[in-house]
Amino acid sequence: MSQSSEREKSKSSQVAKSDTEWRQALTPEQFRVTREHGTERAFSHPYWQEKREGMYRCVCCGQPLFSSTAKYDSGTGWPSFYAPADQDAVSEHEDRALLMRRTEVRCAQCEAHLGHLFPDGPNPTGLRYCINGAALDLGTDDPDGKSTK
Repeated sequence: MSQSSEREKSKSSQVAKSDTEWRQALTPEQFRVTREHGTERAFSHPYWQEKREGMYRCVCCGQPLFSSTAKYDSGTGWPSFYAPADQDAVSEHEDRALLMRRTEVRCAQCEAHLGHLFPDGPNPTGLRYCINGAALDLGTDDPDGKSTK
């Protein structure tokens, strides 16, 4: 399959909802973070210190995003991972908000804002995916992310 065919297939499988539909499906904090590109306060969401094994999924569409095996304590107050569960699970976008140049991380399935990517993580990748807990849903009964939401 050509790259353009793969992109078209990916676009056609993306989740598209109106703001009204997203507001009905999400809590106000989840909507603010994922649909309005907000950031929760550091240390405010319980996932920053979560230790259970499982798959962290997108709170909007259920896409498997990050495995607990890639989670580590970065000391920042947000859940941090050194790699996504699959290379196609997230997309990266340039973010120049707040007079900074950063890399925004979004769910590749529904474009939900997840957080940001920084080049100061641990081995094996050296990356830190700093993710808002409000954008995640931990599934402890599906550590591989194989089941559907």
